[in-house]
Amino acid sequence: MARNENDSGIPLRPVYDRVEGTAHETGEPGTFPFVRGVRKDMYRGRLWTKRQYAGFATAAESNARYRYLLERGTTGLSVAFDLPTQLGYDSDALQARGEVGKVGVAIDSVADMETLFDQIPLDRVTVSMTINAPASIILSMLLAVARRRGIPFEKLGGTIQNDVLKEYVARGTYIYPPEPSMRLVTDVMSYCAREVPQWNTISISGYHIREAGSTALEEIAFTLSNGKAYLRAARDAGMDLDAIAPRISFFWNAHNDLFEEVAKFRAARYLWAHITRDEFGCKDPRSHMLRFHTQTAGSTLTAQEPENNVVRVTLQALAAVLGGTQSLHTNGKDEALALPTAEAAKLALRTQQIIGYESGVTDVVDPLAGSYYVETLTNDLIERAQALIREVDDLGGSIAAIESGWMQSRIADSAYATQRAIESGEQVVVGVNKFVEPGNEKATIPLQRVDEAVEHDQARRVTAFRASRDAAAVAQRLKRVRSAAEGRENLMPFFIDAVDAGATLGEVCNVLREVFGVYHAPEVVA
Repeated sequence: MARNENDSGIPLRPVYDRVEGTAHETGEPGTFPFVRGVRKDMYRGRLWTKRQYAGFATAAESNARYRYLLERGTTGLSVAFDLPTQLGYDSDALQARGEVGKVGVAIDSVADMETLFDQIPLDRVTVSMTINAPASIILSMLLAVARRRGIPFEKLGGTIQNDVLKEYVARGTYIYPPEPSMRLVTDVMSYCAREVPQWNTISISGYHIREAGSTALEEIAFTLSNGKAYLRAARDAGMDLDAIAPRISFFWNAHNDLFEEVAKFRAARYLWAHITRDEFGCKDPRSHMLRFHTQTAGSTLTAQEPENNVVRVTLQALAAVLGGTQSLHTNGKDEALALPTAEAAKLALRTQQIIGYESGVTDVVDPLAGSYYVETLTNDLIERAQALIREVDDLGGSIAAIESGWMQSRIADSAYATQRAIESGEQVVVGVNKFVEPGNEKATIPLQRVDEAVEHDQARRVTAFRASRDAAAVAQRLKRVRSAAEGRENLMPFFIDAVDAGATLGEVCNVLREVFGVYHAPEVVA
């Protein structure tokens, strides 16, 4: 049954014979406002970075997966961390029990970081790290490894997610209250602008907002509102925004509605260009460019008939490419059930390679430009997202909207509406609520399993690491971290020295917990 409106509530016409709505300037590819892409030649000159997200169990096992992917054509690494690492706990902490290595790799110390990137040339392979509350400390470990290897910081390229606001909104792996958390973000921005100039210091994520149940419209508006909050924080910290904004990147979801997703990416570029230029006065054209990584939608994957997920991922990846992504991860067909096996990860990578080298969609720039439907959707999303961003501004900005629970409530309402539509059959999920075969709920494909012994071995490893270090030197470095946290100095140099001396992630985070406190979220009622 054809829909009369899409999931963002935008009315749909049976036929589009002209561009509807307010006409917004698009510019040429590579020019303001970058609706048609951030580079003049887009994929004709160079394809997107094929950055498969991976990490599980120990640093050694994850390292083996990275080298497996690199050997098969991955062009960038993307690190998944386990929950204890994301929450700033060492693997032998009571709070880590049952979760070590389960949804990502366990990183407790600089020794783990050395193992994670063993035989990987950090000055030639870009690295993206999906970590937020302890992002500055994890980045410090990577920098300490580079320093030990004699790699100049200016030769390092990659991205640290470092987007704590969406943790309060959508994921929950926050540690500290918003104010000190924002200080940690801006300390990374300031330090890297001086010392690690090729590093993207934040990847502002709409992906997790969408995974939590938002619409495409809300994904745009809330993500860009968060982006504005980071720009304000950087400005308030005395930074030159033209030194910061060019190293800001974004992270978007690629969902099932191919045309809406393409229009979403085009609209987001338009809006960010105007936000940076018109609201924040950025003059460098690089500050106006919305550069982004895309991941296909994990929430659309089904445990029933997991082979169907290959088709879903292909369509979502195609939307990302047609929308002009700079970097892409494609999910494995088995990720509704477990972390992807090596074979599933390879097939996901091959999906990108086939789109890039066989489909023909990379031969021209912005191939859907001029489509009555896509241009109308782009205009509609720009208008509606601008209105929703104004709502956030009227509440006092993203931080106020988050602390009050308003933003979370909006997302919860959208998630509830989607679930009701699926349960009623109004929204079709093939193999789940339509075209269902008896017994298809039992997957028969091989699954990746993390051995329960991993937790014991990793806990033993961090205990042995502590015993082997200079305890007095570590205590001295942690004391300096505490003093800096109580003051206003940039924390990054203190973190690097502490982890290089042997301080663990949990030890540094515990010092910050004592100084900054911990955050307790408001109750959200959908």
